[in-house]
Amino acid sequence: MTTGAVTRATRDALDVAFREVTDDDVEQVVALWEACGLTRPWNDPRRDVADARRTATSTVLVGVAGDRVVSSALAGYDGHRGWLYYVAVDPQQQGSGLGRATVAAAEDWLRAAGARKVQLMVRATNAQVVGFYDRLGYADQETVVLGKWFDGSR
Repeated sequence: MTTGAVTRATRDALDVAFREVTDDDVEQVVALWEACGLTRPWNDPRRDVADARRTATSTVLVGVAGDRVVSSALAGYDGHRGWLYYVAVDPQQQGSGLGRATVAAAEDWLRAAGARKVQLMVRATNAQVVGFYDRLGYADQETVVLGKWFDGSR
């Protein structure tokens, strides 16, 4: 679902516009994800961007200051709930409120898509990020996430 909407936020003199990712943004997005420690060897981040852009029920939103990508969130709607992945903020901008604004932009996109609830996964060892989401009103859903790779790679 492409909303076409661009939202803006000003954080610590950084004027940020939120919009859907473009081809020209992909390398900056991947570099941001790497700088934030979000990539894993078994997930090709370029493929993750391409997959999210391929369907109408998911997207990658970017926060852009000038011509620089400073934040991102991959949002997807499965018909029941929304999911957030790859929420990232330029390490030099962390603590400025940009993460909160990025999550809000992704939540707005998911609401427009029809989601009534949003969920995300955080590695249990990442206490700092768990605390960030707790302050935004996210809570442990007391569920176990199970997964299976179709190609048998993991």
